Amino acid sequence: MLKEYKPILIFLLKFVFFGVLLMILYNVYLNQYHKFNLPDPYSIFIADCTVSALNTAGFEAKTHIDKSNPWVWIKMGNQWPSYINEGCNAISIMIVFVAFVLAFSKGWLKTTLFILISLFIIQLMNVFRIGLLNWIFIYHNEYGKMAHDYLFPAIIYGTIVVLWVVWVKYVAQKTEKKKENEVA
Repeated sequence: MLKEYKPILIFLLKFVFFGVLLMILYNVYLNQYHKFNLPDPYSIFIADCTVSALNTAGFEAKTHIDKSNPWVWIKMGNQWPSYINEGCNAISIMIVFVAFVLAFSKGWLKTTLFILISLFIIQLMNVFRIGLLNWIFIYHNEYGKMAHDYLFPAIIYGTIVVLWVVWVKYVAQKTEKKKENEVA
């Protein structure tokens, strides 16, 4: 019976191993900044990317690092609609994404390329999500909480699920079929 479930157990063990390892590394990274109440550099980078996108779209936007919290505020016009912290930079969801892909990996080159391309796509969606959320907070504030709590998590998680489906159905499966054809 154990033989029948061996692939599932191996997948789960790899997923948990990579997930825990990456979360520990991420927490070590965060703690070196949060112990001084500073935002981490990656959150600052995401805030800067969002401001750049907003400015490109024709809005006057800028960032400001909070001196009392590990946040980066975004200013649009003369309002401060939001701040970016480690929960907004999408790294936690990327860790789950990468752990899944690594647990389901069949070859390092395709896996690495897929992870890098996917992380870029996830970050593009995240910057779009944060920019649009700031716009909603400024121009349609009555929908801000709903958009923040439900709509935008659905967008980022939906992106992750689509990328997982692409990985399992098209990339990892093709690698497996290619190996089967080489053996035959």
